[in-house]
Amino acid sequence: MACIRSISGLRVTNDELTQELIASYSRAFAAYLPAGPIVIGRDGRPSGLWMEEVVISTLTAYGRVVISLGIAPTPTIQLETEHSNAIGGISITASHNPSEWNGMKFLNAEGVFLNAEENLDFWKYLENKTNQEYVNPGICSIIENPSESHIAKIHVALQALGIEVPHVKYPICAVVDAVNASGSTFVPALLESLDCECIPLYCDNTGEFPHTPEPLTQHLTDLMSAVRQYSAQLGIAVDPDADRLVLIDEKGNAIGEEKTIALCIMAILECADLKQDSHSIAINMSTSSMSEILAKNNGWKVYRTPVGEINVVQAMKEYDCIIGGEGSGGVILPACHYGRDSLIGISLIIALMKKTGKSLSTLADMLPKTYMIKGKMPWSGSADEIFQRIERHFASTIIEIRKDDGIWIQFSDGWMHVRMSNTEPIMRYIVECPEEKVVQLYVQSLMMQFQD
Repeated sequence: MACIRSISGLRVTNDELTQELIASYSRAFAAYLPAGPIVIGRDGRPSGLWMEEVVISTLTAYGRVVISLGIAPTPTIQLETEHSNAIGGISITASHNPSEWNGMKFLNAEGVFLNAEENLDFWKYLENKTNQEYVNPGICSIIENPSESHIAKIHVALQALGIEVPHVKYPICAVVDAVNASGSTFVPALLESLDCECIPLYCDNTGEFPHTPEPLTQHLTDLMSAVRQYSAQLGIAVDPDADRLVLIDEKGNAIGEEKTIALCIMAILECADLKQDSHSIAINMSTSSMSEILAKNNGWKVYRTPVGEINVVQAMKEYDCIIGGEGSGGVILPACHYGRDSLIGISLIIALMKKTGKSLSTLADMLPKTYMIKGKMPWSGSADEIFQRIERHFASTIIEIRKDDGIWIQFSDGWMHVRMSNTEPIMRYIVECPEEKVVQLYVQSLMMQFQD
């Protein structure tokens, strides 16, 4: 049905997923990278097992040393790539996509996703169909318990920022929904290291999703019920490769994925021992203004980027940002590494709750008040005509417009972002304003532009 190649890597539906396709990308990546080991891991989907075997056999036939983490979150693969002598990494995952999808994410030696220029260079090697095998084949080594190294690095990063996680001030019990994928053992192990009680809900590590894996409110009803049932202080939901984090408060209510990065910024403001008054953050153009308001209220600079983790990372590096991320629940903390990491997000939220002694619902209520409507629709082909219609329709109310990722418009009373997805054949739209009625009016006007 679909095979999508983008700056976010490769994503393929199972009917299009073949050994030759995976081998071709593995060969191309081996040819593209300079000499050195390659780290690999998978998110736990059943198809990932045979894909892992194909990747390993292809890379070793190409003379490569492979460092295998088995089932592991994408951020763990990023950290292992960065902190070893590896020259690149592959995460076998389709991220939040449903079970009929799988794919591959590609990392450079810094443990960061390939940027646009690097991807173009890499894709050139896909055109070379060589099946050359080296006389001296490579080897594969397996790292046991990669969670230990990941968690240790998080604690080092927290200490570097002067963030302490009190062990007794605010005892926390958390229910965890890892959709039976890569976060199944990693998140409980992290919670134990933070002196929190963990109740695993969907953490059997089989990769068999109990519900649609994207951690959105409508998919987390079991987690909400479990939080109420066990009188837990919070619920934790991560996507299959555990780079996104969504939270449920102690009342069993989903606080919304947009609040994850905002609460983590609050955690830095409340808990970190900052050496200077002013810092900067980077968020993408689809991220709620809550984070922007928090930062600017404290004299921090805010940089908005096109959607895509690598775009946020590049801005964070350029402007030396202390924290950044995406409103979909992705938190990036450079003190640990330049990658979205649900485990880092969990650690910051736990630190914030324990230091302040406040419940998650109380902390969420302290965030700036905004109203957001998100939507998506099937779409293929060029979207330029739609973008032109939108610009013409809203021309009289536009304060700022950007066209480096679909169309992004700043109004006097809110903003709108409409763009094609990098990972699915759909168009996404987001509108946010301080007042709910205004958001609804903007969305109604936007929907009219899609009518013939």
